[in-house]
Amino acid sequence: MKKIIVSLLVVFMLPFSLFSQEDTKDNSNDFNKWQMRFRLISVIPDVSVDHNETDGADIAISTAFIPELDFTYFFTENWAAELILATTKHNVDIEVSGNKVADLGHVWLLPPTLSLQYHFTGGAVTPYLGAGVNYTIFYGVDSGDLDSLDYENSVGFSFQGGLDYDLDDKWFLNLDIKKLFLNTDVTANGSSSSIGVDINPLIVGLGVGMRF
Repeated sequence: MKKIIVSLLVVFMLPFSLFSQEDTKDNSNDFNKWQMRFRLISVIPDVSVDHNETDGADIAISTAFIPELDFTYFFTENWAAELILATTKHNVDIEVSGNKVADLGHVWLLPPTLSLQYHFTGGAVTPYLGAGVNYTIFYGVDSGDLDSLDYENSVGFSFQGGLDYDLDDKWFLNLDIKKLFLNTDVTANGSSSSIGVDINPLIVGLGVGMRF
């Protein structure tokens, strides 16, 4: 797993290095290299499981509303890298035909996500698109009605779109939408087998940012 993560980060950071080298050759453009945003986000899981593994039951994971902090570094006026920092707590249940039949407690997710972005500059409104990689850590597990639950940490990918609206040269408003492709293997009560769960959350954020 560590080799996979390192390989993904090396491949992902290669364009950043190239952009940075290009930027050092041409300093004629005057722009802020750093942005910091504070957003309120909703994390909306889109859960799916193999019903053959769960005897026809579904796993329901609650939506979470949390604050989020992110930092963006601009290699050029258009190309940038963004790192988001947030952690979410989700309640987990087993449902049959939409009815709760068992409480699986809760779990915390820490999914630091690094994205490469392209910003369409030229006006007070700056749209952008991005794609990235995340490594999700599951912690703080409460197993609810079961004796124990274990969630496997995982590597996933993300896509995003958003826009910044300038209030002045320093401050701006931000709307951001991300889709994380995230899955985990869940093991209950020390079993030798696990259940694959696709979480694939949609993340919608609204906030304020600062350039420096």
